[in-house]
Amino acid sequence: MLIDGNSIAYRAFFALPLLNNDKGVHTNAILGFTTMLMKVLEDEKPSHVLVAFDAGKTTFRHKTFSEYKGGRQKTPSELSEQFPFIRDLLKAYSIDHYELDQYEADDIIGTLSLQAEKKGFDVVVISGDKDMTQLSSDKTRIEITRRGITDMESYTPDHIKEKYGLTPDQIIDMKGLMGDSSDNIPGVPGVGEKTAIKLLKQFGTLETILDSVDEVRGAKLKEKLTEFKDQAKLSKELVTITRVAPVEVALEDLERREPDEEKLRSLYKELAFNSLLDKLGGGKAEDAVELKDVKWHHVTDIDKSMLPAQAELHIELFGVNYHTADILGIGLHHDEGTYFIPVDVAEQSSLFKTWIEDDSIKKSVYDAKQSIVAFGRLGMDLRGVDFDLLVASYVIDASEVADDFASIAKRHGADTVQSDESIYGKGAKKSVPSDEIIGEHIARKAAAIGTIQSICITELEKNEQFTLFEELEFPLAQVLADMEGKGVLVDVDRLKEMGEELKSKLADIEESIHRIAGEKFNINSPKQLGVILFEKLGLPVVKKTKTGYSTSADVLEKLQPDHEIIEYILHFRQLGKLQSTYIEGLLKVVNKETNKIHTRYNQVLTQTGRLSSIDPNLQNIPIRLEEGRKIRQAFIPSNKDWIMFAADYSQIELRVLAHISGDEGLITAFNNDLDIHTNTAMDVFGVKEMEVTSAMRRHAKAVNFGIVYGISDYGLSQSLDIPRKEAAEFIKRYLASYPKVKEYMDDIVKDAKQKGYVETLLHRRRYIPEITSRNFNLRGFAERTAMNTPIQGTAADIIKKAMINMAIRLEEEGLETRMLLQVHDELIFECPKEEVERLQEIVPEVMEQAVELVVPLKVDYSYGKTWYDAK
Repeated sequence: MLIDGNSIAYRAFFALPLLNNDKGVHTNAILGFTTMLMKVLEDEKPSHVLVAFDAGKTTFRHKTFSEYKGGRQKTPSELSEQFPFIRDLLKAYSIDHYELDQYEADDIIGTLSLQAEKKGFDVVVISGDKDMTQLSSDKTRIEITRRGITDMESYTPDHIKEKYGLTPDQIIDMKGLMGDSSDNIPGVPGVGEKTAIKLLKQFGTLETILDSVDEVRGAKLKEKLTEFKDQAKLSKELVTITRVAPVEVALEDLERREPDEEKLRSLYKELAFNSLLDKLGGGKAEDAVELKDVKWHHVTDIDKSMLPAQAELHIELFGVNYHTADILGIGLHHDEGTYFIPVDVAEQSSLFKTWIEDDSIKKSVYDAKQSIVAFGRLGMDLRGVDFDLLVASYVIDASEVADDFASIAKRHGADTVQSDESIYGKGAKKSVPSDEIIGEHIARKAAAIGTIQSICITELEKNEQFTLFEELEFPLAQVLADMEGKGVLVDVDRLKEMGEELKSKLADIEESIHRIAGEKFNINSPKQLGVILFEKLGLPVVKKTKTGYSTSADVLEKLQPDHEIIEYILHFRQLGKLQSTYIEGLLKVVNKETNKIHTRYNQVLTQTGRLSSIDPNLQNIPIRLEEGRKIRQAFIPSNKDWIMFAADYSQIELRVLAHISGDEGLITAFNNDLDIHTNTAMDVFGVKEMEVTSAMRRHAKAVNFGIVYGISDYGLSQSLDIPRKEAAEFIKRYLASYPKVKEYMDDIVKDAKQKGYVETLLHRRRYIPEITSRNFNLRGFAERTAMNTPIQGTAADIIKKAMINMAIRLEEEGLETRMLLQVHDELIFECPKEEVERLQEIVPEVMEQAVELVVPLKVDYSYGKTWYDAK
């Protein structure tokens, strides 16, 4: 099997929507390529495999015709950054890849397929390029991707005969006559596929046609063939795949080998390919490692000597969600000993409860937020926590934190703890072992915290990050624990009512769709929907899949102007997702006793420092649709006469950009409280305020926020549905209008190359080793990361600082108001009515003064009976 790497990667990139992992690396081409690779390996079961890549922009064909492939647009950076990962993927699959200077992948495949035929192999070629069909023979089958990445058409000599009435050799003649605009191959003007096939059926070859022009029917066609005779010969030469390239690959070395599952698993994790990880399975549980001997005691009765003024404490949970997971026991370590305390022993000891709740007794833990919540479930208010290993490790290097105690311990030099997988197993086989095994595991964890704490503190101080840990991330963990523990009350009846309203609307829309279609069918069945749209209603086919017509969202959006039914179908899908994912999804996670939802904030996930929310994800409730916004009506205060109060930062990232870059234009606009997007449109388009159209403002808004996220001309063109050239010009004009922004971008990249990392204003650090990579694409991605991380990260730091200050201020003022939720740049509170007036003063004050910038931070607020009314 010979695979055309570039062709398949391109197909995958344009077939799938732009996807990216948590580090911002685009992954759609990698995912599509992986899906294709897995399928063809399974279907074909090849004995030998190679993936061929193009070596560069110039080939031996450019010497013959310098304009070869001259019309092609530059490869989008969002695609080119994915090629190194595709090569890594092939290494993990133990599949060889090869490229050859001055030659294309086609030539490598043409050469190796001929060699393989001579050695008696059957050959399968996988490509998206129909030029490859010229290689078809009795021994070589060409599989060409049609639509998407897994829908293939098999080209054999018989199929080519049936489809075109030609032999594989005549494909070259056909292409020579008709040319190929995608490769800038001129051919003969006016000669298309039908004419070329007709001529070849009559005369056999291009050369015979050109030698027999007098016998060709049609004066105009004769004239063209005569005038462009040399151009036709040149075109045939350009499309001919060489089969004698100097390829230095021995076929026998390409024997298919077993994939390296560990490399695959690591790569899938990095790329966030969770479904592929699931298919891969858990792999082998880590072998138990030889650990240093730890003397520990199984406690049956707690006495005072076990509870000193300072200790390391660990509470062990079995399950992912610490609000509901089983509590297995408690580990305790200090200078006098290491102990395992069973849950029932801890609960029955008033001495232990008093010790846990004593603020003066300092306790170091693995995860403060989880520990506070878990002890709270045992009826104990954990106080006096002064070190959080998980958060410290995250601050030191966000790219390296793993959500596993043993891997974090090992990273900081403590090889004293086995992985949870080796203790509990994986997947469906997970189980709690004996008390002896679990007791030692928990005790070891408590002991390890003590070993690692001083190492982490030294590292934090060395990196000038101890203040970030001590004054931001560590106190935030305690604020988040409090918010999670309180939870937010849900009006279950209103949620169910909304569910019924959505069902009614869905039924009405379904009826309208069936009426327009003229028959009843299952709208959720892509197969049945495809038949209605493309066969019965005759809409143009945009994309096909292996099982039939594609009815994906991007396909339907393209068809929207063609028929009224499309709008109904899109609305039906949107409401269906609201019903299943959000209405039913939220009802599943409501605590049955309290009617509250306790979301979990992941504090150690993103490299920018942003918080994420899971079980449920309350940051992701869709608000573009009115029906989606209405879901917020179900979030209500926990006391009858209280109200919801919401406050959010206005354009915080752009204000941070103004501060970091020092650009006078941006600073002036914010200091004069101008509409930044209108102001940008005025600067970029060179018009007065009254001349700014809604389209101009929309374009300006897209580039304003795009700059923050390191957008490319391709990304902006997709976002605004404009040509790439226009998008590139727009970015160019923007940077000319705000020269200090351009200067900041250049300087931060230079700085990152020198240091190997970038920092936020509060010294949150992101390491970017790829910034000095020889690989252009990896380096390009790293440069964009260097530009946008200080902006996004500083914005994340500011709202975290505001949350901590807000919690302190509410306590200082003795207010009953509670901070409930954080959603991106927004904080949501519940409060008594009589405290609203005070909140209108202190919330904007605290949030706007969280960090001092050269431009003012601006906070908007509103309030009402529900979260919905507070917007």
